[in-house]
Amino acid sequence: MTAIRRLALVITCLAVVQCGGSTPTGPTTEVPLQPLPPGPPAPAPVPLPSSVPQVFVGAGDIAVCDANAEATARLLDTIGGTVFTLGDAAYFQGTTQQFRDCYDPTWGRHKSRTRPVPGNHEYESPGAAPYFAYFGANAGPPGLGYYSFDLGDWHAIALNSNVAVDAGSSQGAWLRSDLATSRARCTVAYWHHPLFTSGPNGPSPRMRDFWRMLYAAGVELVLNGHDHLYERFAEQDPDGRPDPARGIREIIAGTGGAPGYQTITVSANSDMRITNGFGVLKLTLRADGYEWQFVPISGRADTGTAACH
Repeated sequence: MTAIRRLALVITCLAVVQCGGSTPTGPTTEVPLQPLPPGPPAPAPVPLPSSVPQVFVGAGDIAVCDANAEATARLLDTIGGTVFTLGDAAYFQGTTQQFRDCYDPTWGRHKSRTRPVPGNHEYESPGAAPYFAYFGANAGPPGLGYYSFDLGDWHAIALNSNVAVDAGSSQGAWLRSDLATSRARCTVAYWHHPLFTSGPNGPSPRMRDFWRMLYAAGVELVLNGHDHLYERFAEQDPDGRPDPARGIREIIAGTGGAPGYQTITVSANSDMRITNGFGVLKLTLRADGYEWQFVPISGRADTGTAACH
């Protein structure tokens, strides 16, 4: 007997006679069960949260043992995330003493979260040895100055523009392999000497081979220092032709504290220039795009957003 029929029998017994062990007299009638009212609708599936945006913040051309480096370091005090340097962290020869006396009391308080690249002033000390000793493992393999790492959904590539940078160099072979291995949709690369600039140091055509590799791989951003100013370019190809669909945006942020420069001749595709100003470049890296913000000590700022290729 099913559970429903047993329940109906019990109800009938109670209505007619007793139900002990005897058989009730008279006909028995099953009481039909009423269906339960409909319940609330099932909740909609909760979408999985997207990856947490990552903050990548920094500048180049930083510490001359004056108040400017301390002022930009105070900006970092208020901004979380990973810090980058774009070379020339300690002036003028990148010596052990200059890292100790100029850089360490300022930007050095963020050393544990800093991922640096070297500049030409670091190499005024043989082999940039004090630079590699100061930053240790955060500067990548000893003596090389190039390495890569992931930031959330993004891939970051730190390169060394002070050594061989042609396509056939050891660094070029490493870069080609790194780009082929990465599965990230969005990538940022950074080093010291810019291929494009409106500043007095002028462009560094020797970096074009690396630009070609980065462009072919669909890289979004290139960050540089060397010229002591802030400059943002529209997306362009390695030959400086506008390319809003596949081009790389270059941003120069040589604004960490070294004396500022003026522009000489405005380069093609240069969208924004801020001279004689100090500050840091803050990038917010999202799964499908990025936001840039030049955060000055005072004066002009620059902000914008873009999607990844």
